[in-house]
Amino acid sequence: MVVAEFPDDEIMDDMKLETPFDLLGLYQGVSLRDKTVHDLPGGPDMVFLYRRAILDYWCETGEDLAGIVRHVLIHEIGHHLGLSDADMDAIEAA
Repeated sequence: MVVAEFPDDEIMDDMKLETPFDLLGLYQGVSLRDKTVHDLPGGPDMVFLYRRAILDYWCETGEDLAGIVRHVLIHEIGHHLGLSDADMDAIEAA
């Protein structure tokens, strides 16, 4: 897990983000659902939390900061496990 101020320029371009505040967290790697024994490691799987974006979201919403961080972290770990955004929304709704 890495805490960074903002996503780097490459991530900004790849995800077509308008501002660095548009992304609170990111999973980079191959999900466990898609990994095979034949995959060559391209580096470690990583979860990024973007501190400034999270703090900005906290200030705008007034939600509990620990709850925001927990939500973002669990969301990115869900991507590591191979869950889609729709999968995670359904789990949260239940």
